[in-house]
Parts: sequence; C-alpha cells; structure tokens
Amino acid sequence: MLRWVDYAMSALPETRLITKVATLYHEQKLTQTDIAKRLGISQVTVSRLLKRAEDNQIVRTTVISPPGAFVELEDVLERKFGLAQAIVGESHSDTDESIQAAIGAAAAYFLMTTLTSDEIIGVSSWSASLLAMVDQMHPVRKIEGCRVVQVLGGLGNPSAEAHANHLVTRLARLVNGEPCFLPAPGVVGAASSVNVLLKDPYVKQTTSLFNKLTIALVGIGSIEPSLLVASSGNVFSARELQEIRGRGAVGDICLRFYNSSGREVRDPAGNRVIGIDLDTFGRVPRAVGIAGGNRKHAAILGALRGKRINILITDQFTAARLAKADARTVQDR
Repeated sequence: MLRWVDYAMSALPETRLITKVATLYHEQKLTQTDIAKRLGISQVTVSRLLKRAEDNQIVRTTVISPPGAFVELEDVLERKFGLAQAIVGESHSDTDESIQAAIGAAAAYFLMTTLTSDEIIGVSSWSASLLAMVDQMHPVRKIEGCRVVQVLGGLGNPSAEAHANHLVTRLARLVNGEPCFLPAPGVVGAASSVNVLLKDPYVKQTTSLFNKLTIALVGIGSIEPSLLVASSGNVFSARELQEIRGRGAVGDICLRFYNSSGREVRDPAGNRVIGIDLDTFGRVPRAVGIAGGNRKHAAILGALRGKRINILITDQFTAARLAKADARTVQDR
C-alpha cells in the first residue's frame, strides 16, 4: 500500500517540473517549443503541464482594471438583468451634466467600434443622451449602405423638430449613411389621428423600416412634468402625467410608458404616439438604452426588469445603484 509520504515524494518531481515549465512560460516568456527543447520533453507535455499549473493553482490569472474601466460592475449588471452587454462610462461626478457627457462618450465609442455596413439604425430623436453621443463621435470609416431611421416623430414642436433633424442628419453623415425622417408629430391630439397619419406615404416609408432595424438607440425618460408638459411647448399636460403616474408609470421609451416591472402603461387618452412601440423595439437585435442619473433610476430599473433593452450604456454611479437594486419584478416575488 502506498503511504501518503511515499505519494508526496513521488509527486514532488512532477510538481517541480510543472512549476519550472510555468516559470519559463509566464515569467521568462519562452514559447512552448523553446521550453520543450530546453527541458528535453515534447511540446504536448509542455502544454499538459501548463494546464496542470492552472488546475493546481500554481498559476493564477489576475486582470487588473485600469482607472475608468468598470468591468466587474458591468459583469454584475449583465448577470443580474440578463443583458447582452452593459457598458459603464466614467463620470467625474454624480450630476446630470457630467453623466450625460460620460454616457455620450461611451455610446459614441460603442457605436464607432461595432457598426458594420448595411446597418439599419434606429434613433430616438428626442434624447439629449443621443445628442451627446453624436457630438462626441468621429466619422466611421470603411462602412457603407447604412440607414439612420427616426423612430419617434418630431414635427409639431419646433424645438423637437430641429432636434430630430439635427440628430438624424449628423449621425447619418458620421456613418456614411442615409437619413430616414419620420415627418409626423411625436404625439397627436387624438388617437383617431394616428391611423390617418400612418397612411401618409412618407410616414409609411419610414415606419416600414421599424421591423428591419439591426440596432436601435434610445434614451430612457422619467415621468417628470417639467419635461413633458404641454404648457412648456411639449406634448403631455400635467393632468395627463398625473393620471399616467397614477397608473404606476415610472418611465418611458419613445414616449411609451411602463411601470416598475417594465409592463406597458397605456396613455389614458388612447394611443396618440407616432413612433416605434415597445414590442417592436424589443425585437430589435441590439436594443440599446442610453441613460444615467439618480433621477432616472426607477425608469432604468423598470426597463431592465421588463427586458425592454438588452444593452445598457450608463455611468458608474447609476450602475452601482442598479447593482444593489432588486432585479425581480413584482410578479416574480
């Protein structure tokens, strides 16, 4: 019977050889071929011993994230909310202005490094985060045939129309693509007007692309009267917003409201929005939400819980709050 001390003694030469091979490979940077020649063993044996070094934790790999990289935080969000990707930009402070610059830069880099030719790119034209993104983008070379599609109407409000045209036109130029405008109001006065406008040939030409989008980038809105009140030239009255909030709404994507679980909350006055709906947006292969800030925490969390987006671009302060939040919806509890 082999005693423990005999086993230990017999294992020592192999352990020494494993350590020797690992040292030559990882510290002295020799190739496996050079190690095999130097020690008089086969390259297959070298490969096997390197694997044993990892299995026995003689060699441990440690990745040290540099300042401004939040890989661990991204991994937490991806696993917690089932995201295809989480991208966390570095903001200098937990303020709206700093966060918007940070997520704009992160979104710009993401888009410049992932776009390919013939993409059909949907953009939410009322998003300040997307405007920050295009402000920080450089022209994307070596791609062609892209189309940039406005997925939410902008006409009817002069500032919104100018914002939409600026965003869609600039992004199309940056990706050597064609702008596809949605020449209709984002919100109409009555639900009956929606079907009429959707039959317009120019509107129809753009909305027909919604089901063909390969990527869509949207801001995530919080329910705030200051942002969506009719008296300030926008589209929803304070009374309407109060009723929408009363129904449990915490946020919106392209003016389509949803609650803390991500379930859609319908406009009490009916469907008055001309733009992509939540179900169509959810079928886009890369449904990207670009948002950050404590003010939008509930809105972003609801979108994540409801699987409304599969890629999130945010800042480290928002990401840390989301990492501590309950990922379960009310229905899951």
